[in-house]
Amino acid sequence: MKTPTLFFSLPEYRERIEKTRQAMVASELDLIIVSDPSNMNWLTGYNGWSFYVHQCVILTLDGEPLWYGRGQDTNGAKRTCFMSEEHLIGYADHFVQSSQRHPMDYLAEIFKQRAWDKLRIGVEMDNYWFSAAALASLQNHLPHSSWGDATGLVNWQRAVKSTQELEYMRVAARRVELMHKRIFEKVEPGIRKCDLVAEIYDAALRFDEASQTGGDYPAIVPLLPSGEDASAPHLTWDDQPMQVGEGTFFEIAGVYRRYHCPLSRTVFLGKPSQTFIDAEKAVLEGMEAGLLVAKAGNLCEDIALAFFKVLEKYGIVKDSRTGYPIGVSFPPDWGERTMSLRPGDKTVLQKNMTFHFMTGLWMEDWGFEITESIIIGENGPACLANVPRKLFVKQ
Repeated sequence: MKTPTLFFSLPEYRERIEKTRQAMVASELDLIIVSDPSNMNWLTGYNGWSFYVHQCVILTLDGEPLWYGRGQDTNGAKRTCFMSEEHLIGYADHFVQSSQRHPMDYLAEIFKQRAWDKLRIGVEMDNYWFSAAALASLQNHLPHSSWGDATGLVNWQRAVKSTQELEYMRVAARRVELMHKRIFEKVEPGIRKCDLVAEIYDAALRFDEASQTGGDYPAIVPLLPSGEDASAPHLTWDDQPMQVGEGTFFEIAGVYRRYHCPLSRTVFLGKPSQTFIDAEKAVLEGMEAGLLVAKAGNLCEDIALAFFKVLEKYGIVKDSRTGYPIGVSFPPDWGERTMSLRPGDKTVLQKNMTFHFMTGLWMEDWGFEITESIIIGENGPACLANVPRKLFVKQ
């Protein structure tokens, strides 16, 4: 059998599993069912576009984890997971999108065979990939099990990045630099949004001789609304030409081996309005204030409070958080869904945590984004990417 392609060493996977087991013990869980594909990847290496069907990693307090998924995806698990083949379990295709049976029916039978049916089981109750029907099936077929919420349990173990993870994120940063360079080269009045996105994807994915790497697909597609549409943070693109007199923010990410480096910049075609000039001044000053306190030992809210204090001075109100942790991710989200950079989040920052410092403004009829992805250090942060921190203007 072909040796699996692993992006991390076996000792690193072992360390991740041990950290997770310690968290399980602290949460009084004997077994967890991990359905978040980012968590599955982090624990085992599994990497496939199969998260549209039910799949998971099962971790107990001893032994190897199990990968469980659609039978036809087992070959993908053989090629990406560190575990041996006997720890990869596929279910028959008649379970897929069936109204008569559910993949968790079969998983429950496996639990009974392994005498796991009387354990306290944790499931990720609040994520995109675990459904109400999945829980109902498990509870119906495992009446002697007790249940706990493992939402975020693995996610929190991912917060502090390893040396290898940081290296992949630095490679992703080189990709996003190429993407922003291409945007500014190609953007002009009259270029159709769809054609500009084609250029973004080309820069994101094409093999780069300088870094000797190619890119990976992002967990979020490029976001690039213009003019009044930029008041909405999550619009994508259409086939219409770009116009003089409009600002467009580009929220994109470079990706390498599933590790993300998001970065946003705003481009104005023509002479920028005073609104954009003032927004640039406020955001850049606020970002500097936030970066000054983005160091180990401070709190997540310290970054947000420093940023918001500057915005307040300029009469700007931002009613959303100003950042979130990043790392390995699959669609539909490149955040880690744990802590947030916002008032009230008292999470202590640790060295080698990584965040997207999202300073975006989405106002009534305009939007503006200049952001940075950062690594928390002992004495301050390091910015992953090197793209001029300014409003880009093209006449």
